[in-house]
Amino acid sequence: MRLHSGKPDYILALMVFLMCLFGLVMISSASIVTSQERFGNNFYYVTHQVLSLVIGLIAMVVGYLMDYRIWKKISLTLFLASLVLLLAVFMPVIGQSFGGAQRWISIGGQLFQPSELVKLTFIIYFASWLEKKGEGVRDFSAGFLPFIVLIIILGFLIMSQPDLGTLSVIAMTAVVIFFLAGARYTHLGIATVGALILFGVLVKTAPYRMQRFLVFLNPGEQIQGAAYHINQALIAVGSGGLWGLGFGQSKQKYLYLPQPHIDSVFAIIAEELGFIRAGVVVLAFVFLGYRGYKIAKNAPDNFARYLSIGITAWIVLQAFINISAMLNAVPLTGIPLPFISYGGSSLIITLFAVGILLNISKYSRPEEA
Repeated sequence: MRLHSGKPDYILALMVFLMCLFGLVMISSASIVTSQERFGNNFYYVTHQVLSLVIGLIAMVVGYLMDYRIWKKISLTLFLASLVLLLAVFMPVIGQSFGGAQRWISIGGQLFQPSELVKLTFIIYFASWLEKKGEGVRDFSAGFLPFIVLIIILGFLIMSQPDLGTLSVIAMTAVVIFFLAGARYTHLGIATVGALILFGVLVKTAPYRMQRFLVFLNPGEQIQGAAYHINQALIAVGSGGLWGLGFGQSKQKYLYLPQPHIDSVFAIIAEELGFIRAGVVVLAFVFLGYRGYKIAKNAPDNFARYLSIGITAWIVLQAFINISAMLNAVPLTGIPLPFISYGGSSLIITLFAVGILLNISKYSRPEEA
C-alpha cells in the first residue's frame, strides 16, 4: 500500500521535548542531596540524564525516519529477542540486582532494564497480531485464549524479577488495545475478574506486597516500615500547597523521601512548585494522550492504529499510575514518570516509541469535517 507522506505532529514532538527539559530541571533539584552524598557531586544524576536524553532524542529521530510498517515485518523477532533479554537478567555476571529486584543487565558497564524495552516490543507484536486476526479477535479460542496465554507468559517472566508495576502497565495497555480492536465485552470481563484474582494471589503470597496494600488502605497507621515512603511523599505533596515552597526549596529531598529523583519525582514537583503547577504536568499528559488519540483515529491502517493507541496508552497509563501512587490513590509502585523521572532505559525507549508515533502521524489521513 502506497501512503501519502505529510507533516508529522510537531505539537506532540514539542510537548515531549519540553517535558524532557522540565524533567532535567526537576532531576537537578530533586537529586542534588542524594548525588552529593553518594558521589560528592551535586550534578551526577542530572549529567547522566542529559546523556540519556541526547541518546533518546537520536533514537526518537531514528524512530521517526523509519517507516512504521518495518516494525510489523520484524515484530515477532523483536518480541522474542526482548524476552531473551528478560531471561538474561538472571544470568551470572551480566544480571544485576538492586534492592531485592533482579531487573537489570550490565552492557559495557552500563545498566539496562529489559522490561522497559518489552513494553514497546510487546505493543508492536500485539498490534501486528491483532491486525492479522481481524474479526477473529472476537472468537474465544482464536482470539481471547491466545491473548491470555501471551499475557501469562509475559507476566511469569516479569514477576520472576519481580516487577508488578511494569506488568500492570503492560496488562492495562494490552486490554486497551484489545478492546479497541473489537474484543467482546464478556471476554474483557473474564480477563478483568481473572486479573483481580491474580492480583489478590500475588499480594497475598508476598509479605512486602501485602504490607504495601495494607499501607495503601491506611497509610497513617504506621510511620516507619512499609508506610515510610508513602508518608514522606504525602508530606511533600501537602507541604507544597497551591504554589509550592519554591524551586530548589524541597525539604523532603534531604534524605527523607526515598528515590526523590526517580519514582518519587512528582512529590518533589508538588512540594517545590505547588498544586497548581503540578496540575500542569498532569494536563500535559492528558494533552499527550489527546494527540496520540488523534494520530490513532486518523491512522492509515489497523496496524498503525493499534500501534499508536498502544504507545499512547502505555505512556499515559504509566504516568497516571506513578502520579496516583504519590497521592496514595493506588498502592505504591516502582515505575518512573515518563520523560521526567531519572532513568536512561526508560527515557531512551520511550522517546524511541514517540519517534514511531511521529512517523505514523506523518501518514495520517485527513480528518473529516
